[in-house]
Amino acid sequence: MTDVLIVGGGPAGLSAALFAQKNGLETTVFDTDGTWMHKAHLFNYLGVGSQDGSAFMETARTQVDSFGVNRKQGTEVTDVHQTDSGFEVATEDETYEAPYLVLATGANRDLAASLGCEMTAEDVVDVDVTMETSVDDAYATGGMVRAEEWQAVISAGDGAAAALNILTKEEGEHFHDFDTPADADAMFGPGE
Repeated sequence: MTDVLIVGGGPAGLSAALFAQKNGLETTVFDTDGTWMHKAHLFNYLGVGSQDGSAFMETARTQVDSFGVNRKQGTEVTDVHQTDSGFEVATEDETYEAPYLVLATGANRDLAASLGCEMTAEDVVDVDVTMETSVDDAYATGGMVRAEEWQAVISAGDGAAAALNILTKEEGEHFHDFDTPADADAMFGPGE
């Protein structure tokens, strides 16, 4: 059993995966590669001067893979439902369970609706500031929670917010993910 199941492998899903896995939560991402990033070129993503969206996705995937995220590339989630111990995600071939669920499916809100998440008058998933839905321990991010506002940098922030809230619940106190140069040296070796 994994700790966090993430449906969607765009900026929101991969950001949530990075924060969760990097901080000790076993994370599985289901990614059909339907992200809008393949139609994008980034000029407005802080720290990225100019990058093709597909190249950005390759870098993001490499980064989460380096932390050990279990990425199910090309695997579509067909159903999701709540269980006594959290959530079950079904694909064509298997089912997966975890206590936490992050939905990062862009403007497709079908899984959130089938899970029973409350929607707003604008027909987007209703979330709080931590991206948690009306279903405890289920999170929605990015285009799912904003009508016609699809931005990679906002979506990545949503994913991070969801993961940080999950980590806060796990720790029992507010969780901070703040690294220092010493952390980088310990992880990657001394820089030059």
